[in-house]
Amino acid sequence: MPSSNAPAACKHPRVEIVARDADAEFVECKECGEVFEASEFKDMVIEDNLAGDEG
Repeated sequence: MPSSNAPAACKHPRVEIVARDADAEFVECKECGEVFEASEFKDMVIEDNLAGDEG
């Protein structure tokens, strides 16, 4: 049974820091509830901006 979760659908417009480690910071998207490393979020934003500049 295929999952209906579409991670690409949410652009994570609102995130909140939920945990900090010695060398990592984790954020949670307030829209979809996904938790990920803050550096991943920064990479997503950069990739999104680059994709928007191309078109």
